[in-house]
Amino acid sequence: MPFEFERLEIPDVVLVTPRLFPDERGYFKELYKYSDFAAFGIKERFVQDNFSKSSKDVLRGLHYQMYPKAQGKLVSCNKGEIFDVAVDIRASSGTFGRWVGAALTGENHKMLYIPAGFAHGFVVMSETVEVIYKCTEEYSPKDDRGIIWNDPDLNINWQVKSPLVSDKDSRLPRFKEAGKM
Repeated sequence: MPFEFERLEIPDVVLVTPRLFPDERGYFKELYKYSDFAAFGIKERFVQDNFSKSSKDVLRGLHYQMYPKAQGKLVSCNKGEIFDVAVDIRASSGTFGRWVGAALTGENHKMLYIPAGFAHGFVVMSETVEVIYKCTEEYSPKDDRGIIWNDPDLNINWQVKSPLVSDKDSRLPRFKEAGKM
């Protein structure tokens, strides 16, 4: 199988490492293969791909969409480094309100699978970054929601002191005021 799957502290969030096929020209890797993901238990189909380019200390998030348009995501870093975070917002979950994070880089090739029912965000650790992520639902403005990145109840260690946050993201509600899944 060309992928290694590792469940994180929140078991529904999975760190995925693709296998590289190197030769004298460089390397080849598969980013996604439905049959391999389904064999592990990740059976969602992805319907939208997104690309983000950002500079050092930019923080994007925490974003999610409400059901029925809740998005699962497969996040990868093509160039640079991010610290990627998923927050469990599923009210019936045993890990409700907890977060997990992972370093994704163009060098380590790791990807983070985040199922629907999680808020997602990342902060840029390198000078620039290129992030590609697949989504299980298309973007739906009316279902778009978020949680303020520095919510003290979540206490996320973003690993940067003064992140650059969009005006929209700086006005998001706290976790206890945001929509639960």
